[in-house]
Parts: sequence; C-alpha cells; structure tokens
Amino acid sequence: MLKPSNINIKNKRATFDYELSDRFVAGIQLYGTEIKSIREGKAGLVDSYCYFENNELWVKNMHIAAYKLGSFANHESKRDRKLLLNKKELNKLMRATRETGYTIVTTRLFINEKGLAKLEIALAKGKKNYDKRQSLKEKEDKRSMDRALKV
Repeated sequence: MLKPSNINIKNKRATFDYELSDRFVAGIQLYGTEIKSIREGKAGLVDSYCYFENNELWVKNMHIAAYKLGSFANHESKRDRKLLLNKKELNKLMRATRETGYTIVTTRLFINEKGLAKLEIALAKGKKNYDKRQSLKEKEDKRSMDRALKV
C-alpha cells in the first residue's frame, strides 16, 4: 500500500495574474528521473503555461530539477511535456482558447494516491492592473482583520 504523498507544488502567481474559471486534472508524460525529482519536491510552475500542437496539449516552462543521483540518463529540466486528458476535455479547452483572451495555465502539481504525478490546469483570463490592485487590497484587509482578531 502506498503512503499518501505530501507533494503539493502550487503556482501562486497564476491566481494573482489571472482570473481562473474551469479547472482540469491532467496526467503528465514523464521520462526517466523526472518522477524522482518531483517526489523530492524539486519542481516549479512559475511562468508555465499550456499550448496545443497537433491536437495534443503540452506544458511549456515547467521546471523539474535534475535528479541528484541521476547519471548520464538525467532529464532536461525545462523541456516541453505532454499532458494526458481525454478527448472531451481537450476539445473543450481547444474551443475556449480560440476565444480571445483565454489561456491555459498550470495551478498545481501533486502526486495522487496511486503515486502518479498529476497537474491541475485552469482556463484563465488575464487580469487588468486595477483587478490586481483589488486583489492586493482584499488580501491586506484580510490580514489586518486576522491581526485584529488575535489581539
């Protein structure tokens, strides 16, 4: 029996820069030592996004550090990786990205109960600067209310 994994790598920048709507959980096609690096928590989602090529969904700029015990067979850290979704989900995402202003961003990388690496992606629309200021203001208000309650 596999023990539950505590790997939960989030892309906090995505929630700040984008307004997220639909979320999907996709499998990732990994090679060699990539899963070992993910299990060590050596991955980053900053500036990563998804794109379509030949009706397949790929993630770009997802960083998975080289495995420290890997030899000549170590993986390339910032290569494009194929995402595994069913046809219905792919079609929905493809239609949505054809609309103006929508993109697909990565929000979370985790290992499920079966030990497989999964990537949570979301359909996103970019925020304007005033929306970002509003998000910062709400965050600051929440923080000050929490401080007031503790005193």
